[in-house]
Amino acid sequence: MKQNLHTHCQFCDGKDTVEELVRTALDKGFDSLGFSSHGYAHPLDACSLNDEREAAYIYSVLEARARYGDRLKIWLGIEEDLTGRIYADPAFDYVIASVHFIPVPDGQWKAVDYSPELTREMIQTDFQGDFLAYARAYYNELKKIAHRPEADIVGHLDLLMKYNEGEALHPFDDPAYLDLAMEAIDELIAADKIFEINTGAMSRGYRSEPYPQALLLKYIQTHGGKICITSDCHARDNLDCGFDIARNRAKAAGFDQVMVLTEQGFVPDSLWD
Repeated sequence: MKQNLHTHCQFCDGKDTVEELVRTALDKGFDSLGFSSHGYAHPLDACSLNDEREAAYIYSVLEARARYGDRLKIWLGIEEDLTGRIYADPAFDYVIASVHFIPVPDGQWKAVDYSPELTREMIQTDFQGDFLAYARAYYNELKKIAHRPEADIVGHLDLLMKYNEGEALHPFDDPAYLDLAMEAIDELIAADKIFEINTGAMSRGYRSEPYPQALLLKYIQTHGGKICITSDCHARDNLDCGFDIARNRAKAAGFDQVMVLTEQGFVPDSLWD
């Protein structure tokens, strides 16, 4: 099944309308498409849905489902930020839970993924150059997803490494860093969460490989975790960006199947078909 469940449209920070994304999915041979606008997380995330846009978003996706449902399965989802609204609403078919903001020592909350410059400044200024303190703050937040029963999918597991191409910030294989990430992964696996292989930073030119990095993906596999493949699409041309790479990374890590959303809920789909 060709499916993407992490799709952003003009109701949050995506570039395209629901209609444009649906038509692109049809052109690219998708079987199903899930929309996942950023749920209410004001004031930290000004691009996230407010009440008015949330209602319009739901209406637009359901209207597209009514018109295109015989050609494309369309799912209504939401990307829930840990700092924002909890979306335990039966109107949504699934929930992606993500950490975009972390607390810094002076009590403020700052974004980990706005720009390389702001991330470096936060590490140097707020964490006194201690990358592991920065990573600990991030993964402590990520662990909280394990206690969110509404959350189905963990969004971009190692988003804090968005600007670490060429290990510009820190070595990916530092044992102390890996321990922090793996501790969070253990809790999320125990809570039966699905981890996405997310190609979003590839389409934006920040990373040459998907989230999570290969060592963490292998750890998820060896510890019985489940995965799905998403593009974190913000522009319709990237709807299936890097999907072949993501599938090959999953196979290389030892996975035989990915999880896909169906009328019966999330079910495994073979990587080898």
